Amino acid sequence: MQSKQASGVQNTHPQSGWEPPLTGQARRLFLIVLASVVMAINIKSFVDAGGLFPGGFNGLTLLIQRSAQQFAGIALPFTAINLLLNAIPAVISFRLIGKRFTLYSCLMIALTSVLTDIIPSMPLTNDVLLVCIFGGIINGFSISLCLLGRATSGGTDFIAVALSERLNVDAWNYIFIGNCLMLVVAGMLFGWDKALYSIIFQYTSTQVLHVLYKRYQKQTLIIVTKRPEDVYEAIAEITNHDATLIK
Repeated sequence: MQSKQASGVQNTHPQSGWEPPLTGQARRLFLIVLASVVMAINIKSFVDAGGLFPGGFNGLTLLIQRSAQQFAGIALPFTAINLLLNAIPAVISFRLIGKRFTLYSCLMIALTSVLTDIIPSMPLTNDVLLVCIFGGIINGFSISLCLLGRATSGGTDFIAVALSERLNVDAWNYIFIGNCLMLVVAGMLFGWDKALYSIIFQYTSTQVLHVLYKRYQKQTLIIVTKRPEDVYEAIAEITNHDATLIK
């Protein structure tokens, strides 16, 4: 008995089971605005209530903002810090990924930043574990909305999408590792309990993202057959992917 293992087949987002009702640029704009509102509300409710640090440049912005407040007594606006941090990744995205993608992403960044400064703090619960789980779910949902609108929430998302587009790799777990390194600094400054709870928050967010957004995730197809050469030729012709023979 011989088999052919077809590797590297992508499951793109049109097959993910969720297509927004709107079409074209109106759909993109709707998804990005909705993602911005959801993300800002999540920051002002769950994230602030638990003193957490979300992933990416939003988390880095909060780290800088809270550090300035606690150690220097300076109240820095979220918008100014976040826009400054995203300036260089935005330029890189503009050159490597595309003009329209970058402009929509900048809209997401700016709108989220402004809304975060405008929306008042509204903690829903003081239970830190509930904050981590449900805040992470909402954060992953908002990022998924943004990605379905073919944009990002900025910062590390620019990097992740650039790697996915250029190298065709699923980079989100690598971004999660980078976020954990940032949390080491947060733990040293604000206590390890907040940092460790933030890891739960980020892990939950990453898993929700994997469930809702599958464009760059790959799947392996294993076919057991007595006609491996015929199957191989069909796979190569239809998918333009190679296959591995396992005897």
